[in-house]
Amino acid sequence: MGNSERNENKRVKLPLDQMGICSQFGWMPEQPEKWPRGAPWTLTHAHDAGQVAGIRCARCNVTRYYKPNELREVIGNVTIDGVRDKVRSQQCKSREWMSAQLFHPTAEQAHTIRFRRLVQIRWEKRVIWRDE
Repeated sequence: MGNSERNENKRVKLPLDQMGICSQFGWMPEQPEKWPRGAPWTLTHAHDAGQVAGIRCARCNVTRYYKPNELREVIGNVTIDGVRDKVRSQQCKSREWMSAQLFHPTAEQAHTIRFRRLVQIRWEKRVIWRDE
């Protein structure tokens, strides 16, 4: 005797039709969506979810990995598309070849990925001259 019969669960013993198939189905409750539609997935959400940002230059064929929380300090709390628009390749100085993605690293990737870490943010003053 199964647990449902011992607990006198009436919904388990549904009548069968002539072919031996249960023709009555119980409705399952509506599941809430995991993320509201139209809400942007920002770097803060990616950090909270444990994701990693991978930014790649297709021209140089270089991929660098960043923690979303550190990218947020430099760029701001933007979506991954906003990150792609604001970064530039360190080697070729180009923006047009850049691609960015957020992903959950596998266990193997988590041990082998070398992250670029934020050391400091330095603002430089530049003097601009005008001839009169």
